[in-house]
Amino acid sequence: MDTAKDHLVRGTAWGGKLRVFAARTTALAGELQRRHGTLPTATAALGRTAAAGAMMGAMLKGKEKLTIQVKGDGPIGQIVVDANAAGEVRGYVDHPEVHLPSNAQGKLDVAGAVGRSGFIHIIKDLGMKEPYSGSIPIVSGELGEDFTYYFATSEQTPSAVGLGVLVDTDGSVMQAGGFIVQLLPGLDDDEIADLERRLAQMPPLTALLDQGETPEEVLRFVVGDDVEIMETLAIAYACPCSRERVEQTLISMGEAELVQLIEEDGQAEVLCHFCNEAYTFDRPALEALLEQARPQAER
Repeated sequence: MDTAKDHLVRGTAWGGKLRVFAARTTALAGELQRRHGTLPTATAALGRTAAAGAMMGAMLKGKEKLTIQVKGDGPIGQIVVDANAAGEVRGYVDHPEVHLPSNAQGKLDVAGAVGRSGFIHIIKDLGMKEPYSGSIPIVSGELGEDFTYYFATSEQTPSAVGLGVLVDTDGSVMQAGGFIVQLLPGLDDDEIADLERRLAQMPPLTALLDQGETPEEVLRFVVGDDVEIMETLAIAYACPCSRERVEQTLISMGEAELVQLIEEDGQAEVLCHFCNEAYTFDRPALEALLEQARPQAER
């Protein structure tokens, strides 16, 4: 695998006492920015959530997938990210045009855009009858701390989550990525204190990525050299929407609604929230779908 491209590594550290993940998601965040035209603060918020989604997706198996919904009281509205175990990620924000003045640290004010009140919902499709759902209140809006709180409360796994997006002056994404360190049984107090010290002294994640550090090297900044990489996974933007899927959705509306659409509008445009792709159907196309929607006896 080309380590200059978006990818994720998963492994263990400290003799199996830590589970570790790190990812570069620069191209993914850039694709999201281009598709949705996000301004810098919205770009950072969506990019951080997408990095978290990529790593959480890597915790799944087979055809399992998850959806992250960040519903804060800030001007950005809802952030939605889908991810799966194959490293495929997509997402959107309600208000991509949001951009705020820098915060007190001179950085993009993601917390101001997301809001400091609200909830984060994680819905996992594990192939069972009902999906698993976990929710936590937003604790900071910076998102890294919020996902840290999610793992501790909803999954009972003490974790440290770092997320970052570096945006250029022209609004494009320069670097994006994240790491998750999860504490497993067996860590003693001295080791926990050592990990906390390492995290406090670690350079900013986006600075490491901007220096050309790989996800593997980022993990060594976090936990030292005692890391065993178990898997490397390519991360890519992917949206499964297609004209055929949209056609099936329109057919499923039923005969009456399609007739109303043809008579009142004469056309239809369906926009995919996730990829911003628009599918247009003129009158003849809608009439062909209406024919398919009619019961067999009426044809």
